[in-house]
Amino acid sequence: MSKEFSYPQFENGVKVISRAGDAVNDMMMNITAYRMEVGQSLTFCHAAEETAVLLILGEVTFQWNDRRETGQRNSFIEEGPHCLHVCRNVAVTVTAHTGSEVLVQSTENDREFAPVFYRPEDCRDDIFGLDVFDNKMKRTVRTVFDYRSAPYSNMVNGEVINHQGGWSSYTPHHHPQPEVYYYRYERSEGFGACFLGDNVYKIKDGSCACIPGGTTHPQVTAPAFPMYYCWMIRHLAGNPWTDRIVDPRYTWIDARMK
Repeated sequence: MSKEFSYPQFENGVKVISRAGDAVNDMMMNITAYRMEVGQSLTFCHAAEETAVLLILGEVTFQWNDRRETGQRNSFIEEGPHCLHVCRNVAVTVTAHTGSEVLVQSTENDREFAPVFYRPEDCRDDIFGLDVFDNKMKRTVRTVFDYRSAPYSNMVNGEVINHQGGWSSYTPHHHPQPEVYYYRYERSEGFGACFLGDNVYKIKDGSCACIPGGTTHPQVTAPAFPMYYCWMIRHLAGNPWTDRIVDPRYTWIDARMK
């Protein structure tokens, strides 16, 4: 299932990206994209897993416990995310008001914590790579939650906007925790390249990378095609993700950025 890089397709509105416990390449997370029709409702509830439901595109209402919140997103490049993060045994129902796409990430976690609904203004936006190397590595990183903001979670969730013709996840780096990228382009003919160690893969709209711990993973997109990807990391027991480890061959690049 979770090959290093793949091109999964929607089947009856469901696209499986990774499954925890995969014998080939275990990302330790269950990640699935759902394409929803107007009026359709989906409910997610896991007895042993925390869950994050991210709106990629469209308009949906999130319902949990006695709360309701509506999120709308017309562009995943220009607009930030709405995301609901809940602990185990909390049911989340998502109802689509337009054709929509949501991304659901879950993993084992026996901690209990209060649900958190993130609006775009609640997420951290950073611009990296500005004013160095002709801005070829300038990118926007949106962090929905990480160990710093949600130490009770076993996951990290965020988004990258890879500016057209440029690089992201750069300089080349790795970390022991597994990570998944789910790519989207607003133009279906958009393309880029994903470098996983010495392997290179063509990025297309809807493709995904399942990055084993310890593997470097720089990304690049073609001119005229800004690229979106959701990045999802699974903390390891006693070793949460808090920073990257730069490939020693490229530390001189990082030094230029400081």
